Amino acid sequence: MLKYLFDRILALLGLVILSPVLLAVALLVRIKMPDGPVLFRQVRIGRDGKPFSLVKFRTMTGDQTGETVTAAGDPRITPLGAKLRRYKLDELPELWNVLIGDMSFVGPRPDVPGYADALTGDDREILQLRPGITGPATLKYRNEEELLAAVDDPVRYNDEVIFPDKVRLNRLYLHHRTLGMDLRLLWATVFGRKIVFEGETI
Repeated sequence: MLKYLFDRILALLGLVILSPVLLAVALLVRIKMPDGPVLFRQVRIGRDGKPFSLVKFRTMTGDQTGETVTAAGDPRITPLGAKLRRYKLDELPELWNVLIGDMSFVGPRPDVPGYADALTGDDREILQLRPGITGPATLKYRNEEELLAAVDDPVRYNDEVIFPDKVRLNRLYLHHRTLGMDLRLLWATVFGRKIVFEGETI
């Protein structure tokens, strides 16, 4: 309950304080990318396996069909979108998801249904958590798009290497999470720092 209240209060403050930034980015997307909506909505799987609509600033062309795994240099990503993704500005609207209770500031990144459905056995326990904007797996793979761009088969590398490791980290977080840990993870996210999480530098 304490974390839930912390999330909602901080999300409300964030939306108010960052409203000029949100407005500026929205205007840039409308001007530079007039071929589609300002916001991108996608069904993701949340706590207890319940679907919800994740909202972000749109970073791709109007035609966003294709792989759900995105590597750096993906031709669907616009020049403005690349900058927004680099500085994580496209994720600012997720503060709304936190405010209404779909997400938390810290937790596993919410997967699309196909990946969430692939969880089996004990791995499904991470669905007990409210998904987050950041977390240990997010920090370890902060350069995920560059990693995927460097391999021959990004989808296979994601499915066989990155995704299982993210699940492992998220299970560790589930069993060892504290408010203090959440604050450390948030600090590392905001300031781009590495921290030690359960004996591993991320």
